[in-house]
Amino acid sequence: MISDSVTRPLSGLVLAGGRSRRMGTDKALLVNNGESQLAMAMRLLESVCDAAFVSTREEQADEPERARFAQIVDRYEDLGPIAGILSAMDERPGDDWLVVACDLPNLSPATLQALVAARDDSAPMIAFRSSHNGLPEPLCAIYAAESKTLVRDFISQGIRCPRKMMINSDTRLIDQPEPDALDNMNSPEDLQRSKLEIAS
Repeated sequence: MISDSVTRPLSGLVLAGGRSRRMGTDKALLVNNGESQLAMAMRLLESVCDAAFVSTREEQADEPERARFAQIVDRYEDLGPIAGILSAMDERPGDDWLVVACDLPNLSPATLQALVAARDDSAPMIAFRSSHNGLPEPLCAIYAAESKTLVRDFISQGIRCPRKMMINSDTRLIDQPEPDALDNMNSPEDLQRSKLEIAS
C-alpha cells in the first residue's frame, strides 16, 4: 500500500534488538493469540509495506524466531532504538521506513493503514500524537529517507531519543484511530494485566 503522492518504496522495520531488562524475558517472543509479538508485527507490516525486516543485534540474529525473517543487524552500539532505525536507513537509503516496536500487543491494521495514508513529502517524519500525553509516538512512525541526515545531526549533538528528535523536527502528527493501539509492554506487571504469555 503506497500513497499516490510518494514514489519511494516503503519498508517496514520491527525493532526487536532490545535487551528487555525491565520485562525480564524477551518481549519479541511473548505470545499473542498463538503467535509471537515479533511474528504479529511482521505480519502487519507486510500487509502495508513493500518489504519488512526485523531489526536485531548481532548476537540475536540466530535466535530461531528472529531467524525466520529477513533481518537488518544493528551497525551501531549504545544508541538504543535509533541504532536499528539508522542501520535500516544505511541498508536501504532510498526507502522510507515504517518503524514499529515489538512490544505493542494492541497494534492493528487500522492503525498502520492510517499512518501509511498520511504519507506525503511535506515532513521528514510522520507519527501519531500519543493518546496519553500528546507527544509524538516514535516507535510506530514513518521515517522518510530524507530524515537520515536529521537523525545523524541529532546523534552528533548527543540526542539519541527518537521522541526528542521528533519534538525538535518538523514532524507531522496525526491522531490515533484507536487510542490504546500503541500501549506497550515494559514490565512483568504490564504482562500480568495483558493477554500475552511467555513462550514455553
